[in-house]
Amino acid sequence: MTKPQTFGTIAQLPCPRFWRNATAVDYELAPAWLAWSAVDPDRIAFDWDDEEGSQLAAVIASMIPPAGAEWEERHRFTTEVTALLAARYGRWTCGWHWAVGEGGGGGVVTSWCCDSHSVGEPEATAAKVVASLLEWRDWLEELAERFAQLAPPAGADAEERSWHLERATTRLVTVVVDRTGAECGWYGLCRTVLTWFLSSTGMGPEAAKDAVDAAIGGRFMSWTTPSRTLVDAVGEDLAVGLTGEQPYRDR
Repeated sequence: MTKPQTFGTIAQLPCPRFWRNATAVDYELAPAWLAWSAVDPDRIAFDWDDEEGSQLAAVIASMIPPAGAEWEERHRFTTEVTALLAARYGRWTCGWHWAVGEGGGGGVVTSWCCDSHSVGEPEATAAKVVASLLEWRDWLEELAERFAQLAPPAGADAEERSWHLERATTRLVTVVVDRTGAECGWYGLCRTVLTWFLSSTGMGPEAAKDAVDAAIGGRFMSWTTPSRTLVDAVGEDLAVGLTGEQPYRDR
């Protein structure tokens, strides 16, 4: 079993002014680009208590841009917070503001909306950041549990593995649709979740991404809940594409 990674305390971080120089666009801190190994909660410890929450909120509150700040400064703030959280807890945190809907990029977080609507008074904004971080961690822990439940058993033959992969795909797509409301860009999170699932079974990240892209084939769209027929088709295409076998139909 892999020993969970740990990081230092919030008090050991450099002065928040340092994060003012964080790179505005950093794909190393974009959740959709991360491998499952970088976000797997079973691999990365998260020590949290009320004191930690209070200290983090105080640091974040000190970073809030002034009232009336332009969009660019608000966006820079969220980028700096992402860098801060990644340095403190690990890169898994960079999904803290992957929020539901167009403003959040089609994610799953509901405690945060977007730079324009979520950045305001220091105390309230810091509370939103903390709530969003904890919500994102809960989502990752939920995914880890689902992945373990849905993974094909060791030693499964191709046909049995195909059945498990189809079942996992349809169930995970359904969960993502439910949690995102199939709003703008929801399919990006769906693609990431399916890629992470395959990676959790031992598949390489690039191979997993290619398999998922081929199975979805651009058929999921914003603001559109996929039909059951389409979800089943994507599940079957992924299963057959990876195993060469049709899933069982009698289970």
